[in-house]
Amino acid sequence: MRGQAHTLEAIVASLVLLTGLIFALQMTAVTPLSASTSSQHIENQQQSVSEGLLATAAERDALEPAILYWNNSTGKYHNASGTGIGVYASTPPNNTFGAMLERVFDERGIAYNVYVRYRNSTSQKRIIYLYNGRPSDNAVSASQTVTLMDDDHLYDTDGTRNETTLSTATGFPIPDRGANVYNTVRVEVVSWRI
Repeated sequence: MRGQAHTLEAIVASLVLLTGLIFALQMTAVTPLSASTSSQHIENQQQSVSEGLLATAAERDALEPAILYWNNSTGKYHNASGTGIGVYASTPPNNTFGAMLERVFDERGIAYNVYVRYRNSTSQKRIIYLYNGRPSDNAVSASQTVTLMDDDHLYDTDGTRNETTLSTATGFPIPDRGANVYNTVRVEVVSWRI
């Protein structure tokens, strides 16, 4: 009789433990997009890649020509494929910075947007430079500051400087904010896993 009581007690205890475990598992939904140490590691890695890309682009003097890759006669960026001032829709521009973006992100299956942020007389504004869609919740951001001077030249489609300077350009979307220094802009890359 005593052995049966212990057996029954063990069965009831295991059922209570199993019921508690099932209840706990139903309370937490684990999905592929749930935060975990591995997804945090991937986000940290993407952050480092984005920061490294922008630092390398600045070191190779590729950011300023990308910002100044402006067609003064059409009032848009050269060969821009989207609507608006000059959005590159999913395809990077045909310049050094565009090639770097393609090599770093497109070949790894990482989606990204590029914004150029600047100040006008009253507030901060942004130009959507390259748009690949709405970032996911686990998107990361990195930025690099570039100072534009009044005597900086615009660039042609082949990547060569032309005769037009920022001080003489018409329709350039970033306003002139003072003497000698045209404006200070921040190039921001937002990246996320597809």
